[in-house]
Amino acid sequence: MATGSVQTPARTDHRWAGLGVIALAQLMVALDATIVNVALPTAQRTLGFDDAHRSYIVTAYTLSFAGLLLLGGKTSDRIGRRRALTFGLIGFAASSALAGAAPTFEVLVAGRALQGASAAFMAPAALALIASTFTEPRERGKAFGVFGAVASSGAVVGLLLGGVLTEYAGWRWCLYVNVIVALIVIVAGRRVLSADDGFPVRVDVISGLLGTAGLAGLVLGASEAAAHGWESAAVLVPGLVGLGMIAGFLVRQRALAAPLLPLAVLADRGRATAYVATAISVVGTFGMFLMLTYHFQVALGWSPVRTGLAFLPMSLAVAGSSYGLASRLMDRVAPRALVAPGLLLAAAGLGLLTQLTPTSGYLTVILPAEVLVGLGIGCVFTPSIGVATSGVDPRQAGIAAAIANTAMQIGSSVGTAVLNTVAVSATRDFEGAPIAALVHGFATATGGAAVALVVGAALVVAFLRPAAPVDSARTTSQKLA
Repeated sequence: MATGSVQTPARTDHRWAGLGVIALAQLMVALDATIVNVALPTAQRTLGFDDAHRSYIVTAYTLSFAGLLLLGGKTSDRIGRRRALTFGLIGFAASSALAGAAPTFEVLVAGRALQGASAAFMAPAALALIASTFTEPRERGKAFGVFGAVASSGAVVGLLLGGVLTEYAGWRWCLYVNVIVALIVIVAGRRVLSADDGFPVRVDVISGLLGTAGLAGLVLGASEAAAHGWESAAVLVPGLVGLGMIAGFLVRQRALAAPLLPLAVLADRGRATAYVATAISVVGTFGMFLMLTYHFQVALGWSPVRTGLAFLPMSLAVAGSSYGLASRLMDRVAPRALVAPGLLLAAAGLGLLTQLTPTSGYLTVILPAEVLVGLGIGCVFTPSIGVATSGVDPRQAGIAAAIANTAMQIGSSVGTAVLNTVAVSATRDFEGAPIAALVHGFATATGGAAVALVVGAALVVAFLRPAAPVDSARTTSQKLA
């Protein structure tokens, strides 16, 4: 050995272990949007709420998640991604304990809303950690493939886990389980995730509250239509107030030097279309989860575990499509060559469910529909998220990730509320046996979701292109405090 040479130990590469921790945190966020779905019929009997308001248990989570994601993304940029992830995990554990112990419908809704608020700080931090950790194109594609598989299959995993917990431990454990998982992620994250100090960006709380309240008004109006009709004051007043607040939010973003939502991020047509495609894709899937959950347990009389298992093929299809196909092709083909066919494939699956009847067989109708939807959605999420978060200044990575997650949650919130309203209205207007009317409502709602996905595919063909880099010089004044 040469004199004076010094042997230094190789630095341990924790990036892939860190990806595993990030994926577990994202899995919590994704599956909690649906883990209570399978438990809903049991929780409904326990707490005594009606069909018109069952969607609130889902939308309370997705709505607060969507409304606060931009604020969470900006906070992630300000205080550092690992710290924001940890704070979000602590809040998620506490709110899960509250919702699990809920004695009334109102407390359960409040706990679910606080879960969503906590997730709003976790999700953008997780996605920004991936974007900043994996910069080499090949590794970045693999990392986003893992993330896409988790994000898109987590909802179905939630249905499966919810079924097992509801049947063998009680529906409240669908919420209590988060306390255990959150503690594991916090401890593991401190070992394998790199800490960062963040950037000196302003956090505009007023804009966050305006955006959240605006979305809440829209979803509340859509939800109340099931009980009061679309032309009632209970629908129009919150809907119009919501639109007004969203308009105020956008005006405020244009006026601020450091906006919560830098509009330059949305100025690129390809990036904006990627956000829209992500939102539309979950309109159908989340509405389908709610409809099929009640079809399995109420119309067919299946147990919660059997209901959860019935969704497993869709989870496998999503994971295989996202990681096995989309992640490998996203650097070789144009994004729209994956996203548009994916939306059409999922629409075909939803179209099959329009033929649903009380006597429809699982193997002949529902299983093929699940596989088609899973294969299609897996081809949407991975390339869409890749386009949505590419070409963005590192100081805006958190906010770009937050917009991608916001798009998912807006789609699930509005989609679940509207499709539940369509289903309840169609059931009420159907002349026939109660079970036949219930299934007719489900079939009608999935038909509407299929149309939404076809429209989304047309938009993707017309407008989705790889995102161009944001002009840093033009937006510097918007990023710094």
